[in-house]
Amino acid sequence: MSWTEEAVRLLPELVQLRRAIHSEPELGLRTPKTAAKITSALSGLPLEYRRGPSTDGIVAVLRGEREGPTVLLRGDMDALPMHEDTGLPFASTDAGAMHACGHDSHVAMLVGAARLLSARRRELSGSVLFMFQPGEEGWHGARFMIEDGLLDPLPAASFALHVMPNAPHGIFTGREGPLLASADTLQIVITGRGGHASMPHDTLDPIPIACEIVTAIQAYVTRRMPVFDPVVVTIARIEAGTTDNVIPETASLWGTIRTLSPENRSAVHAGLRTLAEGIAAAHGATARVEIKLGFPVTRCDGRAVALGRRVVQELYGSSSWLPLPAPVMGAEDFSYVLEKTPGAMFFLGASAAGSDWRSCCGLHSNRMIIDESIMARGAAVLAGIATRFLEGGEKF
Repeated sequence: MSWTEEAVRLLPELVQLRRAIHSEPELGLRTPKTAAKITSALSGLPLEYRRGPSTDGIVAVLRGEREGPTVLLRGDMDALPMHEDTGLPFASTDAGAMHACGHDSHVAMLVGAARLLSARRRELSGSVLFMFQPGEEGWHGARFMIEDGLLDPLPAASFALHVMPNAPHGIFTGREGPLLASADTLQIVITGRGGHASMPHDTLDPIPIACEIVTAIQAYVTRRMPVFDPVVVTIARIEAGTTDNVIPETASLWGTIRTLSPENRSAVHAGLRTLAEGIAAAHGATARVEIKLGFPVTRCDGRAVALGRRVVQELYGSSSWLPLPAPVMGAEDFSYVLEKTPGAMFFLGASAAGSDWRSCCGLHSNRMIIDESIMARGAAVLAGIATRFLEGGEKF
């Protein structure tokens, strides 16, 4: 029986697992209910387990019949802190959490790959690490699992899948080089001198200074950053004042910084500090700039991308793969794994078959849904990639 046929046979179990996880979403690094569902779904398989102190993450190790390299497959576990409005019968039972980024399906596909590969353990030369990782949504779960030593010794290659609800049904895509951006958070606090709103000349109003900084950031990005190495700086929150007739002492800006290279990442950090502090000083005020480092750039190895493309096309035909023409400015903490090992992440279109996929709700939408049938494809491709790599034909 082929990978594709075996995966379709497993699909009802994967759907059941995905729905169980979806209905009880968990946030952050501590996901005990999800971890328990994973270990239950893996019970009876010839796996060894690694757990660490920092998270509820699990690394399940499958050792082949013969010695060989190690390959890692990853699925993330955590949900988002938001309300669900899908109306699904298995919708979240927690009003403050929702699986709006497809992590429930990622776990199910990885469990499917574990079941497929375990059934062929005697054919494998090497080992497979199944990395079930919490804390992807800004909690740096992958970094904590690496620091806990759960991936030691490091695998020779690492792979992950991410569903895309507003992409063509069952189509895989990826690219060599930067796939996703780094993501840092920015806060700027402008301090002036408060007073009565009717007498601004007796104050040092921080609000127009904040507005000037926002406008200057747009010019800085478009005039100082090269267009072929993109940078996005978005100020998404402005906060100042308490009422209509008081000029506040401070005004605060919050935003995100996205880059595709470490060089631009460093340059933007330095440039934003100079810009904000200089504009504030020109008005006699001060600006405090705080930048919190987020995930690094997700970079895919060309050899790993080529391997994934070949497996996809062998299993589902040449039309099932589309090259991704440009990076996506979202971010992923699988980037921490890809900093340590060669590998790749791929996207899998999860819109309903025959639907207008462009109109589907995207990731992080309160109405996001997926066509669960694509999970069979995801499980089969993950298993196929691991098998092909362990066969030794790919040298990374």
